[in-house]
Amino acid sequence: MKRILLISTIIFLASCGEKPKDLKSELEALKKERAVLNAKIEKLEAEVGSSVASIDYKDVSILKLEEAIFKNYLEVQGKIDAEENVQVNPQAQGIVTSVYAVIGQNVKKGQVLAQIDDQVLRQSISELETQLDLANTLYERQKSLWDQKIGTEVQFLNAKTQRDAALRRISTLKTQVDMYKIKSPISGTIDAMDLKVGQAVSPGISGIRVVNASKLKAKALVAESYVSRVNQGDKVQVILPDVRDTLSTTISFAAKTIDPFSRSFNVEIKLPSNGSFRPNMLAILKIIDYQNLKALVVPVNSIQKAENGDYVFIEEGGKAKRANIQVGKISEGQAEVISGLKIGDKVIITGTNGISPGDNVKAN
Repeated sequence: MKRILLISTIIFLASCGEKPKDLKSELEALKKERAVLNAKIEKLEAEVGSSVASIDYKDVSILKLEEAIFKNYLEVQGKIDAEENVQVNPQAQGIVTSVYAVIGQNVKKGQVLAQIDDQVLRQSISELETQLDLANTLYERQKSLWDQKIGTEVQFLNAKTQRDAALRRISTLKTQVDMYKIKSPISGTIDAMDLKVGQAVSPGISGIRVVNASKLKAKALVAESYVSRVNQGDKVQVILPDVRDTLSTTISFAAKTIDPFSRSFNVEIKLPSNGSFRPNMLAILKIIDYQNLKALVVPVNSIQKAENGDYVFIEEGGKAKRANIQVGKISEGQAEVISGLKIGDKVIITGTNGISPGDNVKAN
């Protein structure tokens, strides 16, 4: 019996000693397996990372083409002018005796602005009126006698002639007296008044300017080469930088004659009444000389140059593709594309530096 117990004890102790040995082995095996798995993971991660890095995308901006209105502008510099801006010239020579208006005053057409000394003429008229009274008296008497068949016809005609001559001389002198009044030829505002009492004046020497500021126009000279493209009725933008105003209107007048010295022709645009507008103010005219209501338009910066012509890059299926184009008019940074593109094409407008056909592109 003791033998059996001893054998059982030995077997139990042996089994207890072998169990730790098996756990250690299992742990070592798992560590080795983990190391293998880690190595495989690192390898796969490296392979996957290398594959992603090998795909090089170019960040670009894309414009999807649609029909648009394209306008080409001819820009010229001009100025504002008054349709009625006149220098008031005296019609007679003499000394100014009175000035009836001041600068800034509103005046009407025909209003007397200043008076030139006309005393000599008035004295002459007074003398002639005395002679006219005598001529009238003689005429009436001769007429009465002639009606009674007394006297001769020569006497009657002579009296009538003297009376008529006196009347004509008086009428002439009164017309001359009226010329000694300096009158405004238009209604408007006195913009300059340089006349003073006692100042000597003569025809051709002006000291007064009258401007009608309610009738203004913008005018400019356009080069002869545009004579067939700029016409009366064309749309135009009038930009007034000094008052920060822009007007959209039409050309009211386009000259048919070319100036032989400047090789240009005059255009005018009527302006609405505005207290901010002044004669001789700078005006920039943007005349629409070409318009396409159904144009394909791309930015000028997106167009590339080559020996065989112009081209742009378009995006198809995530890749860049070269498209040869024909460019029409160019205005304000935009270009009209006549051929080479169609509606719906995705034109690459920025990020084209270093791009080649077939490169992978991605819209940012």
